[in-house]
Amino acid sequence: MAWGVWGRARGGPVGALTLTALAEGIRANQGQTPGRSSIGPQPEHGLEPEVEPKSAAAVPTVGGETCSLPSRTELAPEGPYQNPQSSWEEGALADLAVYTAACLEEAGFAGTQATALTLSSALEARGQHLEDQVHALVRGLLAQVPSLAEGRPRRAALRVLSALALEHAREVVWALLPSSLPPDRAAAELWRSLSRNPRVNGQVLVQLLWALKDEAGPELEALAATRALGEMLTVSGCVGATRGFYPHLLLVLVTRLHRLAQRVHSPDALKVWGPSHRGPPHSHASCAVEALKALLTGDGGRMVVTCMEQAGGWRRLVGAHTHLEGVLLLASAMVAHADHHLRGLFGNLLPWLRSPDDTQRLTAMAFFTGLLQSRPTARLLREEVILERLRAWQGDPEPTVRWLGLLGLGHLALSHGKVRHVSTLLPTLLGALGEGDARLVEAALGALRRLLLRPWAPVRLLSTELGQRLPRLLDDARDSVRASAFGLLGTLVRRGQGGLRVGLRRPLRKLVLQSLIPLLLRLQDPSRDAAESSEWTLARCDQALRWGLLEDMVTVAHYDSPDALSRICHCLVQQYPSHVPSFLSQSQGYLRSPQYRLRWAAAVLLGFLVHHTSPGRVNQDLLDSLFQDLGQLQSDPEPAVVAAAHVSAGQVALLARAWAPPRSLRLLRPGLRHHTWPSRPPPVYANSPFQPRSFIGRWGSLGPG
Repeated sequence: MAWGVWGRARGGPVGALTLTALAEGIRANQGQTPGRSSIGPQPEHGLEPEVEPKSAAAVPTVGGETCSLPSRTELAPEGPYQNPQSSWEEGALADLAVYTAACLEEAGFAGTQATALTLSSALEARGQHLEDQVHALVRGLLAQVPSLAEGRPRRAALRVLSALALEHAREVVWALLPSSLPPDRAAAELWRSLSRNPRVNGQVLVQLLWALKDEAGPELEALAATRALGEMLTVSGCVGATRGFYPHLLLVLVTRLHRLAQRVHSPDALKVWGPSHRGPPHSHASCAVEALKALLTGDGGRMVVTCMEQAGGWRRLVGAHTHLEGVLLLASAMVAHADHHLRGLFGNLLPWLRSPDDTQRLTAMAFFTGLLQSRPTARLLREEVILERLRAWQGDPEPTVRWLGLLGLGHLALSHGKVRHVSTLLPTLLGALGEGDARLVEAALGALRRLLLRPWAPVRLLSTELGQRLPRLLDDARDSVRASAFGLLGTLVRRGQGGLRVGLRRPLRKLVLQSLIPLLLRLQDPSRDAAESSEWTLARCDQALRWGLLEDMVTVAHYDSPDALSRICHCLVQQYPSHVPSFLSQSQGYLRSPQYRLRWAAAVLLGFLVHHTSPGRVNQDLLDSLFQDLGQLQSDPEPAVVAAAHVSAGQVALLARAWAPPRSLRLLRPGLRHHTWPSRPPPVYANSPFQPRSFIGRWGSLGPG
């Protein structure tokens, strides 16, 4: 084996064995006469020509001698390519490479150039077997590098690879990829050595980029290219070689993460991740994430990486169902901290928006949506073009596409100069409130809220349009939808508070009064976000309508205080007497809620509202209906609900008796109804559903404990 040639000379000084002697040794091992010149052509080729200076080179060695470099014909084959000799030829080529580098160790840049010329000439002499010979040489280096000592011998071998990559970058990359999956320490070292060479790292990165983009190629090749990129990009200074294709590489890496996330959950995943592939599938995604982090960090985007970590963006990027959320977070972080790449990203993703590949198209759509947060980037296209594209997405049968379109409309609503497009935005956003997918409803609510944050927001128009749509969303079964609906109502009240104070916002005033009971009951919502959003909205209502109940509302939201709840009910009944029947009817509706906490809270709220209601404000039919529904709760499986319903039913009975006094009193005092009625005892509840906020997560048990 040719490894013996390296072994025999290993103990000698660098450059002690010339390449001519090495070539003669190779020929001798092939069965030729050792003394025969290995530089000249074979007899059947004709006369032996002299070696011309242009076909050989001489450079100084460590000892001051010169090493003669072989000509193009030194490694020319004697006949057709023989497979049985392939392993021997790999060793011979590897020995040639290592000895060439050893002879040129002291030659610096000129030595690297001469090495490239020598190896290229030797490989090109093989003609149609060029790629095979590069592969043979790289495999030989992979086998030799682990056994080489640290320092000059190892650097010499690594220099050979860089010299070879100068002329044959594609062949070197494709020869190294098979050793990158499963991960190989020698291959990782070779990738890092290529990354440190500024003359070849750009070419190698381009080849890896093409390997990642090759959709028709084997999946394992793309995975190996991802790992190779991760090794190269971690080397300091390598990211500078991506200048010119940085945005494209970033998009390809993010799309690769999308593919990996989908393949983990696909039926074919087991076929790809066979027993021979070490490591679970998520390790490949982790490698892609690390490559992406290195790409961002190497270009000054450390804050982007930090923001993604704090927001859980990396975890979302590798999730099959959360990848697009991760892309949106990445786009937002880049808008905030890496805006110098936004134009390039925007330009690269536009063609992908019409890609037939769903993975590529959805990733591009998410980036497009996120980048609309950057006003300078959004101005790269005309406003009408962007709006038309986003509205077109609303007609897509895929809910994810419609969701991204609504998010984009929300970002567009925040941009200045879009006032003339409000009439176009509103129908789309309002129509999305009826979607069945929670993501779409949340996106529409968020976009409407952003629209209200703009100067000259259409408060009156939105108050009218939301009057029929928003109340049902306040009681939506989905926690996130309820929280978003409460937030939109609070923003609407804050923007219209000036008109509310002087009575100019009748549609908004009606909407607020229609929403008071849900807001009060949802102060103890099982969703913390919904509870906090409800509290914030009630505070905005108190400020706009000047109730003076802010302290009581905060007390009810965070503590068990029947007195505070009683004062709130008294204020509502006194200030809005004509709406008392509506307040009672709304509370009655919650008595049938499947959540026992809502049934319990509704029964308690009814008791205080009825207690502060004056006789004559409600008709007998409503009182009978309330008494009947409270009576049905006497058979509720929850004892706390039964007890609260019993106390509140007593309040309804007291109000009914006050509404219909004995006939003798009516005859003696015909104006009784218009006088002050005798006070009724307040309701007293053994337990309260309005518990301290710390107990919100304990809704599985009754009472404060």
